[in-house]
Amino acid sequence: MTKIKIGLLECDHVRDEFRHIAGDYRDMFPVLFMPLAPEWEFVFYDVANGHFPASVDECDVYLCTGSKSSVYDDEPWIRDLKAFFRQMYAQQKIFLGVCFGHQMLAEALGGKVQKSAVGWCVGIHEFKMLDGERTPWMNPSKENLNLLMMCQDQVHQLPPDSTILASADDCPVAMFRVGERMLGVQAHPEFPLLYEEALMRSRVERIGAEKTARGLESLTLPLHSTLMAQWMVSFVKSVL
Repeated sequence: MTKIKIGLLECDHVRDEFRHIAGDYRDMFPVLFMPLAPEWEFVFYDVANGHFPASVDECDVYLCTGSKSSVYDDEPWIRDLKAFFRQMYAQQKIFLGVCFGHQMLAEALGGKVQKSAVGWCVGIHEFKMLDGERTPWMNPSKENLNLLMMCQDQVHQLPPDSTILASADDCPVAMFRVGERMLGVQAHPEFPLLYEEALMRSRVERIGAEKTARGLESLTLPLHSTLMAQWMVSFVKSVL
């Protein structure tokens, strides 16, 4: 089996008090993807602390995590990450982004990210695949996916050469691609339900009591994180 090197761009870390649930993000992503793609070999880059690949050619695919930061924050590592994204795009690297990674894909390449007028999106939301944009890598096919969200920033303007693939009621740009080799999704397929619940309970004052209650209630809905992960694996295979 030929190994595929996946560079995980770590833009944040799980707080110490939550590590007992599922570890750090470098633990969550392999747990999600390895059963579906045992040939994937993860390499970790703590970009939030300034540790970047020496070259975009170090890995076959890059995967960017979520973050407590915003992509428009004026921090050195965020400026460096934007430059790295532009290098990836110029060299036609394969890329997968979740939440902050999804937003960075837009912001770095000429789009616009800002806080959403609806406020926080938390809990399980229905992602609706847009008619005419279903592709062979969305296999097995499904019209709507229930996925976990934890964000208040959203993509408001797409970069050039982009296509929206899915939308949600409170998130118009829920999933999109740039060209044929870069994919972003606003959801968190890597989050276990218990971690999402812990985050919501710890952020009630920021999210709002009513929205938190609705988010917690939504956690009883069917969840399609594994299918989203399968689509992401298939996306990589389709362009590798």
